[in-house]
Amino acid sequence: MSLMTEKSPIQQLEQREEIVRVTNVEKSFGTHRVLEDINFSMKAGEVVAIIGPSGSGKSTLLRCLNQLEPPTKGTIKLAGIEIDASKNATKKQLTELRRAAGMVFQSFNLFPHMTALANVSLPQQRVLGRSKSESDKRSLALLKRVGLEGKADQYPVRCSGGQQQRIAIARALALDPKIMLFDEPTSALDPELGLEVLAVMKELAEGGMTMIVVTHEMHFAETVSDRVIIMADGRILEEGPSASIMRNPQTERAQRFLQAVKNR
Repeated sequence: MSLMTEKSPIQQLEQREEIVRVTNVEKSFGTHRVLEDINFSMKAGEVVAIIGPSGSGKSTLLRCLNQLEPPTKGTIKLAGIEIDASKNATKKQLTELRRAAGMVFQSFNLFPHMTALANVSLPQQRVLGRSKSESDKRSLALLKRVGLEGKADQYPVRCSGGQQQRIAIARALALDPKIMLFDEPTSALDPELGLEVLAVMKELAEGGMTMIVVTHEMHFAETVSDRVIIMADGRILEEGPSASIMRNPQTERAQRFLQAVKNR
């Protein structure tokens, strides 16, 4: 009889490779400091939710991770690509970084003059060098995965907000990223359409996709993510296992934020 015991989810996570490490990151716009002394890491396959009041630096942190906003100070290592803010990132580093990190924005950012299929296929042809037929095949599979196989020939204007965001998720997945970054993906949607998007994100999480999600969806943060980071005033207030942080925050500022959200 085997004496081996099945590892717990926490033990399994601890053995996975580190995919993100953020060290002493700061970001300033002129004299206004938006991020201050940000430090955290995460493992492959982990889902981290970043929550906090508006203006706390959550979206800026996400944009620093893929260098849409280069940090003022510190280092970011993502999927083996390390960029030090004291040096200019090379074009090769930025290309590799943006292949490794799929980004989903609040406002969808789809090309309005292209069909859903073309929106998902074009980046594959431009970035990965795939043929049109290869790209379209991959795109159709991804549109089916997000529940939109019947919308391939539709233009964004003919799709609901929830459908547009799911097309945007398919587009990000088409580049085979190692991590997905979501910047408040449901904030522009009414609750019913937001649920469509959250269902796709939950399916991705359950499938093992590494994800960082900036969100105001507290139920998603508590039940889908492995860990929660609470930010305020450009700093990380607390981080830890999702249920523990959401139900029993230790700092007074985090307690105030979560109480306000629950009483809304």
